[in-house]
Amino acid sequence: MGKIMTHTLTQPVITVEMKEEILDNAPRKQVGILGGTFNPPHLGHLIMAEQVGTQLGLDQVLFMPDSTPPHVDKKHPIAAKDRVAMVERAIMGNPLFGIELCEVKRGGISYTFDTMKYLKQQHPDTDYYFIIGGDMVAYLPKWHKIDELVKLVHFVGVKRRGYTPHSAYPVTWVDAPLIDISSTEIRRKLKQGCSVRYLVPEAVLDYIEEAKLYRD
Repeated sequence: MGKIMTHTLTQPVITVEMKEEILDNAPRKQVGILGGTFNPPHLGHLIMAEQVGTQLGLDQVLFMPDSTPPHVDKKHPIAAKDRVAMVERAIMGNPLFGIELCEVKRGGISYTFDTMKYLKQQHPDTDYYFIIGGDMVAYLPKWHKIDELVKLVHFVGVKRRGYTPHSAYPVTWVDAPLIDISSTEIRRKLKQGCSVRYLVPEAVLDYIEEAKLYRD
């Protein structure tokens, strides 16, 4: 039998320069981020994410539960593991939706600037669209490092009745059905023993009942 020749590659098949060129020429991913406490997640969150994702043609919309909101929060959110579990149940079955856990894993105060800087470093091939309600747009000047943040993300404002679609910062405005549901109202109803069916997905309601949440 002839001698079998073997060769050892001394150079990578794809050089660093070639890899950078491939990444530069590859189509960039378009991903929406819907952050919040999700205490609990409700149908309003899902409708907002669906409308933004489909109207802007995004590849995905990620629900991002926070660890500790940076503002003074009187909501007394339940444990992150329960909020994550409810979000996972809420988005189940919709291929457009996903979940991003970097803030929960990092812990501490969740500043959007720190989060988006981290995500951009981890996914340099992705353009991010940060989704906020029309009522929150007016607060953008008070956001932590907002002038640097707007260089990292595209802000998307979901129009709401009574709020002018205007901002000193670049915001893409999206129309969505006006669904007046709030997590605060849902928690109040649950505490009073009232029904919240049709305000939250059935799978979320099942989890709330199984885990006996919002009873106190």
